[in-house]
Amino acid sequence: MNVILLEKVQNLGTLGDQVSVKSGYARNFLIPQGKAKAATKDNIAEFEAQRAELEAAAAAALSVAQGVYENLNGQVFTIESVAGDEGKLFGSVGTHDIADALQASGFEVERRDIRMPEGALRFVGTYEIDVQLHTDVVATVTVEVKAAE
Repeated sequence: MNVILLEKVQNLGTLGDQVSVKSGYARNFLIPQGKAKAATKDNIAEFEAQRAELEAAAAAALSVAQGVYENLNGQVFTIESVAGDEGKLFGSVGTHDIADALQASGFEVERRDIRMPEGALRFVGTYEIDVQLHTDVVATVTVEVKAAE
């Protein structure tokens, strides 16, 4: 299925690109999320009429993300959790816990924006975690997991 992208989609294309994707991906994700429209003649003409507005909105979102990046990148956050004698946590620290710590510090970050390639944190220690603020902006924060006393 051919679609027109209404915003930049990671690993697919940028605003205005006409790409061919599987119909299920388009129907179930891209179109309902407002990231794309079917590439019909009417939709192409409508997109060209709105192109300037969409580009301005994309530029504004990028500048907001870069502003948050300046404040967030390199920050250190401490999360306390109950741990055993060897430093193994009872449970784990996941994206929800990290998002809560960031929000408590005043950063508007969604849980889905936190990238943890190794999965949940299960041991006491210091970890580098990526926060994807925009498709082009990724901040790195340090999370210190400490044993609760």
